[in-house]
Amino acid sequence: MELTAEQEAELRALINSRDVSAAVASRARVVLWHAEGRARKDIGALAGVSLPTVDRWVNRYAAHGVAGLHERKRGGGRVQVPPEVRARIVALSRSTPPQGTGLSHWSCRLLADYLHRAEGVTVSWHYIARVWREQGLAPHRSGTFKLSRDPAFAEKVADVVGLYLDPPGGAVVLSIEEKTQIQALDRTQPLLPIDFGKTEKRTHDYKRHGVANLFAAPNVGTGEVVGDCRPSRDGKAFPAFLKKATAPHAGREIHVVLDNLSTHTTPDVAAWLERNPHVTFHFTPIGSSWLNQVVRHEVA
Repeated sequence: MELTAEQEAELRALINSRDVSAAVASRARVVLWHAEGRARKDIGALAGVSLPTVDRWVNRYAAHGVAGLHERKRGGGRVQVPPEVRARIVALSRSTPPQGTGLSHWSCRLLADYLHRAEGVTVSWHYIARVWREQGLAPHRSGTFKLSRDPAFAEKVADVVGLYLDPPGGAVVLSIEEKTQIQALDRTQPLLPIDFGKTEKRTHDYKRHGVANLFAAPNVGTGEVVGDCRPSRDGKAFPAFLKKATAPHAGREIHVVLDNLSTHTTPDVAAWLERNPHVTFHFTPIGSSWLNQVVRHEVA
């Protein structure tokens, strides 16, 4: 029997969980050892069980997954929600939603829907909420971020974080963020919770005409912000904003942290950088604009 990476991780989590019995953890080990290709007699000796017992738990897992590793209680009144389902809810709640779900967090309703669609288990979201309360779980409140697939991810993270933590002596570090017109149209406040003065009025003026593109460049060291709002986003708008944002720091070394928008690498921008060699760009990894301090400030 071959296990997927997700199944292997689930079994290892079960082994280390304090919410399952030692017997269930032992059965999970049996399945893992079997998947690793160990001989049945060796598995039986390691687990202290007979060969038929090894076969039983391997077959039960193959047929029912983790739920098959739990003993079914015989006799007595019917349990509304079997303990193996509760254990499955706890296990899923403590892990990232599987790939293919498109989810970054579980909610009670989303988890209930996933169990019904993917595993044929029907429980109410009210029951899941109760399990979360009893177990002290809050996956819907967990922070998350998108991990970039940029091949230079590690190098770019080290570059940007190093710049924030230990900037060159006397240098200015700016974090630039640009919001395009679709996002700007939904805003009723400036990009950051800082008064931009005329910028905010211009934002509302442009929005009345159906267009607004916001720019912001906070100084990481002082917190001072240069903001601007323009009716269009093109190859001319961004260099114009760069000139405005860097003007207060003439004669100083300037480092700019920004994301990978196409407007940040146009020929006009390249030409501007050639004319201003004291300005250096530091790009966040692709798909990881969360690393930019202005984005973190915006969503805080």
